Amino acid sequence: MPEMIIRRPATGTSSANPRQAACEALLRIRKEGGFADRLIDIELSNGVLTGPDRGLYAELVFGVLRRQGTLDHILQQLLEKPMIELDPLALVILRIGLYQLTCLDRIPESAAVNESVNLAKLITPGTSGLINAVLRNYLRRRDTISFPDISTHPAAAIATRHSQPEWLVEQWLDQLGVTEAGQLAEASSQQPPLTLRVNTLRSSRDELLREFTLQHVEAAPCRYSPDGITLVGRHIINTLPGFDAGLFAVQDEASQLAGRLLGAEPGERIWDACCAPGGKTCHIAELMDDRGELIATDISRSKLTTVQDNLRRLGMNAVSTAVADLHQPDTFPDGSFDRILLDAPCSGLGVIRRNPEAKWRLFSGDITRLAAVQKTLLKNAATKLKPGGTLLYSTCSTSEAENELVVEDFLLHHPGFVLENLNDIFPEWRDLIAFYGMFRVWPHRHGMDGFFAARLKRV
Repeated sequence: MPEMIIRRPATGTSSANPRQAACEALLRIRKEGGFADRLIDIELSNGVLTGPDRGLYAELVFGVLRRQGTLDHILQQLLEKPMIELDPLALVILRIGLYQLTCLDRIPESAAVNESVNLAKLITPGTSGLINAVLRNYLRRRDTISFPDISTHPAAAIATRHSQPEWLVEQWLDQLGVTEAGQLAEASSQQPPLTLRVNTLRSSRDELLREFTLQHVEAAPCRYSPDGITLVGRHIINTLPGFDAGLFAVQDEASQLAGRLLGAEPGERIWDACCAPGGKTCHIAELMDDRGELIATDISRSKLTTVQDNLRRLGMNAVSTAVADLHQPDTFPDGSFDRILLDAPCSGLGVIRRNPEAKWRLFSGDITRLAAVQKTLLKNAATKLKPGGTLLYSTCSTSEAENELVVEDFLLHHPGFVLENLNDIFPEWRDLIAFYGMFRVWPHRHGMDGFFAARLKRV
C-alpha cells in the first residue's frame, strides 16, 4: 500500500487550498490517530486559510468523518474493485469529492468534480482519471444507488444511511428499537450545537446573553441547565466576548448537569478523580462558591496542563491538581472525601457527533475491555468516600455495559453502598432520568450529548 504523504509546497507551510488541507488532515487521522478538532484548530491558527476557505476546510474534515460510512457505501457501488485496493490518497479525495456532491448544496457539481481531479493531479497524479470517472459516474447514477431494506436488515440499513458502524447500530437496536435507533443514528451523524456554561462566580446567564446580543452573537438559554447557553452558527471561541475575562467555558449541556447531580456544597472536601479536560472541575468549584477543597487528579500530566489553564482563566482558587493513577488503590487514604466525581474513561459513544473519528476506531470488544477498567476505577474510588458521602459515576457513553451494568456489578459486591434515586432528588429533570433512578440523556431525545450518571451513597 502506498505511503500516505501529501506533497507540501517548498516552504513547508500548510496548504492554502482548503481541499488539500482537508485531505492532509483526514490522512493524518487515518494513519496516526488523533482528534479532528485539534488538527483543525492547529491548521486554522496557522492563518494560511482565509475567508470562506476556513469554514470549507472544517466542514470537509468533520463532514467526511461524520458521513464516511454512507460515502463508502455509495463508492463501493461505483467502483469496479474493492475499496481496500484503492490508493489511500485516492480514497480520501473521492470521499471529499462525494461529500461535496451529496451534502453541500452551495458548491456547484462541476466545481466539486474538477477540484477533486485537480487535487489528485497535484498529490497522486496516477489516480486523477479514476477520480474523475467515479465522481461523474455518481452524477449519472445517483438515482440508482441502493441501500439495505430496513424491514429485513435494520442494522445494515440504519448503519449505511446514517453512517454508523453496524455493530453500534445493533447495540442501539437492542436498547431502543428500530425507530429510535434510526433517530439516534441520524442525530449522531449531525453537527452538534455549541454550548457554553456561564462562570457564575463572575457573571450570570442573563448578563452574558445581553453582552452577546450587543455584540451580535446569536444565543439562547439551554432548556435544562440553568448555567447553559447555546450559540447559533460557527464561532472562534477565544474571540467571543467574555472569553478572556473568564466569563464562560465550553461545555455540553449534559456535562453541565453532572456538576449539579454531584450536589457539591461550599466547604466540602471533594475529589474529581478523572478530571481532564476540566470542564466539570471548574463547574464544581463554581457550585462550591470556590470555598472548600477540591482535588482534581488525572493520570495524564499533559492533560492536567489544560485543566490548570482553564482554572486560571476562570479564576478558581479552591482547586489543587495532581497526577494520580486510579488503578492504584492507595491514591488517597480511605474515607477522605465528602463527595467524589468519577467521570470514567469510556468509549465516548455519546459524543461521536463531536468526535466522529472515534466511531471508526472502536469495535464491540473495546466496550468489554473498557467496562472492566471502569469497574476497577469505581471500586478503588469508592473506598475514599466518607460514611454518608456521595459518589457520582458518569460516562459519555450510550452503552449499558459501561453504565448500568458497571453500577449493578459494584452494588452487588459492595453492600455498604446504595443507589440514590435521582428522580427523588431532582424531580425537575424527570424526563432525563430513567425509572430506575439513573441519569440517561440521548442526542435524539434531548438535543444533548449521550450521557449517563448514577449517584451512590456510602451508608
